[in-house]
Amino acid sequence: MERIILIKYGELTTKKANRNLFISKIYEQMKELLNNYDVKITKNRVRMFIECHDKDLDEVVNIVKNIFGIHRIVIAYKVKTDIEEIEKNVLNIVKNTEFKTFKVETDRADKSFPIASMDFSKQIGALILKNIPNIKVDVHNPEYLLKIEIRKDYTYIYSKEIAGLGGYPVGIAGKGLLMLSGGIDSPVAGYMAMKRGIKLECIYFESPPHTSPAAKEKVKKLVSILSTYQASIKLHVINFTEIQEAIYKYMNHEYMITIMRRMMYRISEKVMHERNSLVLINGESVGQVASQTLTSMGVINSVTNVPVIRPVACLDKLEIIDIAKRIGTYETSILPYEDCCTIFLPKHPVINPKLDKAIAYEEIIDYETLIDHAVKNRETITIELNQKPFDL
Repeated sequence: MERIILIKYGELTTKKANRNLFISKIYEQMKELLNNYDVKITKNRVRMFIECHDKDLDEVVNIVKNIFGIHRIVIAYKVKTDIEEIEKNVLNIVKNTEFKTFKVETDRADKSFPIASMDFSKQIGALILKNIPNIKVDVHNPEYLLKIEIRKDYTYIYSKEIAGLGGYPVGIAGKGLLMLSGGIDSPVAGYMAMKRGIKLECIYFESPPHTSPAAKEKVKKLVSILSTYQASIKLHVINFTEIQEAIYKYMNHEYMITIMRRMMYRISEKVMHERNSLVLINGESVGQVASQTLTSMGVINSVTNVPVIRPVACLDKLEIIDIAKRIGTYETSILPYEDCCTIFLPKHPVINPKLDKAIAYEEIIDYETLIDHAVKNRETITIELNQKPFDL
């Protein structure tokens, strides 16, 4: 009897003709994330199985828990599909388990097996009652639920199931460019986009010497945390200094944030097209700051026709913080290093900007040349899973 990791698909089971494509994406990502382990991965339309050294089993499970598209993860005992073998191993398993009430559920996927599912559950239940004292069956709320999956060559026996992340496997929906600021919201937005199958690249705007090297290292660490869910992520670093200084020098300070965000959208669109991304992603949340009122978002968004998704747009701050803590980005996001959106912050930024005014202010400078220079001279960093930690 050996232990094996059994994977149950979730939402993917509704995909019908595309199901194999979705499963193959999970398989590819799993191989990439488990590259450092000696594993054998097999798959079919119903289940995926991971065989590994027993000493690595817990570590492998912890990695697999971060793969989108998985509904449940099970550590199961794999035995031959033979009635005597199943009964013998069931007894070995339950004798080492403490419980007062139990239930047996059988899934007879192999219809050539001679006993129907419900009848086999009763047979195994009777066997347990006969051999384990002071226990009873409870079909409604059992303390111990024993599951048996009977397949052609092997049968899998297990009790506990670990919840997976669900969603779609990363990359199935194509690639997106995440506008990553270093705050709490944008990493959460990136996580939520990955959960819907979007493979991420990230863009970050720095403004040296006004922003510190530590702010950039903070963003790199956030990308490293997100690589838990996508093994390799490219980070495009844009030097925004010239553009930001020109905005500060020549434009109405009330409109600084509006103009700055419009420039960021233009730059992001150019990088997005160069990188064959299909969508821009950001952490804007309706009404949270001046640039995120509906009026501001409309004026800012008007510089582009590409799709922009805002996964946290209708979440309140506490909901976003809860997700950030759960995915491990919160403690890094709150480190006190300023980014482009917080330096030169005016006392009274406009919350209902006028599009014609924004356009008029922008015409004061040759922003297209500045944007082209920033895009051409960007720094691109590839951040891998398990990369050496960044110094902060």
